[in-house]
Amino acid sequence: MASSGSKKVIYAALAGNSLIAVTKFIAAAITGSSAMLSEAIHSVVDTGNQGLLLYGLKRSKRPADERHPFGYGMEVYFWAFVVAILIFAVGAGISIYEGVHKLSHPTPLKSAYINYIVLGLAMVFEAGAWYVAFKEFNKIRGNRSPLTAIRSSKDPTVFTVLFEDSAAMLGLIAAFAGVLAAHMGGYLWADGAASLLIGVILAGTALFLAIETKGLLIGEAADPRLQQGVLDIVAKVEGIDHVNELRTMHLGPTDVLVALSIDFKGNLKVGYVEAAIFELEKAIKAAFPEVTRLFIESQAKADHEADLSARPPRL
Repeated sequence: MASSGSKKVIYAALAGNSLIAVTKFIAAAITGSSAMLSEAIHSVVDTGNQGLLLYGLKRSKRPADERHPFGYGMEVYFWAFVVAILIFAVGAGISIYEGVHKLSHPTPLKSAYINYIVLGLAMVFEAGAWYVAFKEFNKIRGNRSPLTAIRSSKDPTVFTVLFEDSAAMLGLIAAFAGVLAAHMGGYLWADGAASLLIGVILAGTALFLAIETKGLLIGEAADPRLQQGVLDIVAKVEGIDHVNELRTMHLGPTDVLVALSIDFKGNLKVGYVEAAIFELEKAIKAAFPEVTRLFIESQAKADHEADLSARPPRL
């Protein structure tokens, strides 16, 4: 996913959540609804999260330097992980606290119709932001299932916003149901229960996002299609006996490191091997522009296997 698409998703969510947060706080102050207060805090957290994602995107574009010779692309993964922590610690934590407090001290809602109006408008704004995120997500999903696409995605900004917006829609439904039950049905505990449910929704969202972004943060391999494409290009080069090893790692959403170990035929001249490696580099980078760093070594298959056997076993 190009950063322009990622930014469009984040800006749409940022605008929507900023407007929604203000109206929710006003409604919570007037009506005394804990579910509405939880939703207001939820919107504030989401707004701050979008700011962090934009900050991460900006930081990730810095050029490589002596301290970080492979660049800063992984900063976007770090800030996406921070977002997951904030959703859990602030959003879920405060919502659950508010829910427990309201269950312990239930009070009637005042001017509950304000809640209905605000929640209805919030659903419209959130639906718009969710649609923008879903459209961008569909561009990278292709024919894969949504879960498969999320698990294989290397750009956490899009699926983070998509999950935030999905959690927001579920939270709004829970808040609406809680306010309706407390106001129309007289079940004063329902308002606090809705706040608890919002906290659980946020905690689940945060856990899923933390798992996904952690994998990216510690380094994930490139898409299998890219790996196979590299091998197909290598297979077309004459004079190669065997591909000893292919290692890939994402240093950012569109920043891939590729390391190749190749066994060339023994009767080739050094000049031919050097020229073949140069042509391979050009062909691979032309076919896959996201491959920004490519290292190719010439090594006999037997030597490579001996090197592998000397390495300590993986635990």
